[in-house]
Amino acid sequence: MEIVTGPDNSQNIEEELNRLVAEYQKTLLHMCSFWLKDAMQAEDAVQEVYIKAYKALPGFRHECSEKTWVLRIAANVCRDMQKSRWSRFVNRNVDIANLPEPAYEMAEHDDEVIQAIQALPAKYSEIILLHFWQYMSLTEIAVILNTSLSTVSRRLTNAKKRLRIQLEEGKP
Repeated sequence: MEIVTGPDNSQNIEEELNRLVAEYQKTLLHMCSFWLKDAMQAEDAVQEVYIKAYKALPGFRHECSEKTWVLRIAANVCRDMQKSRWSRFVNRNVDIANLPEPAYEMAEHDDEVIQAIQALPAKYSEIILLHFWQYMSLTEIAVILNTSLSTVSRRLTNAKKRLRIQLEEGKP
C-alpha cells in the first residue's frame, strides 16, 4: 500500500482507514476488552486506536506488519487508559459473558482458560493473548509491547508456567 500525496490523499487515507476498521474491528475490540477488562472502555479504546491510526497512516513505513502496527497502537492506548485517574473507578471484575465475541469459534473449555489468563498479571496475559490468540510471533509482540525479544520470551515462558499451575489447580 502506498499512500499518494496531493488532493486525493485524504480520500485515500479515509479508504485505508475504512479497510482497517473492517479488517481489525473484532480483533481490536476483543483485545482491548481483555486488556481493560471493561467493555465500554474497550469500545472507547478502539475508537481512539482508529483516530491515532488515521493521523499516523501517512507516516506508516511498513517496517512491521499492519496488524502489528494496529495492535501496538491499541496496546499503547490501553496502557494510557489504565494509567488515567478514571480507570481507578472502573470495576475490573468482568464476567466472561460480558466480553465481546471472539473472531473464532470457542471450545467449551475456553471459558476456564480465559478466566485463568485474566487472573495473570497484565505483563503475562497480554503476551499469552497476542501469541496464542492473535498468532503473533515473539518478534511482533516485542514491537507491539515496545520491549526486547528476550523479555517477551522470558515472560511467555513464565506466563505458560503460571497458567499451567492455575489450570492444574483448577483455580484462576
